Amino acid sequence: MIQSHATVSVEELVNILEPLIRRVVREELAEATEKKANIFYLEPNMPLYEDMLKIRESKKQKKTELYSHKEVWDE
Repeated sequence: MIQSHATVSVEELVNILEPLIRRVVREELAEATEKKANIFYLEPNMPLYEDMLKIRESKKQKKTELYSHKEVWDE
């Protein structure tokens, strides 16, 4: 069996992951709005609203922050 390994920079990883993450979020939001179209909205005091603002700001500044598995899943 031949094994191969690839090395990528953090910037390359971000460029790979960001579109995937955005697609997943869009799909999840689309599904949520389909199931409860009449009640789904984001209020300024909602954590997701704040997260979306942070993501927008990060994109504008070309800064991205990646979290470890432990931080994400609290394991």
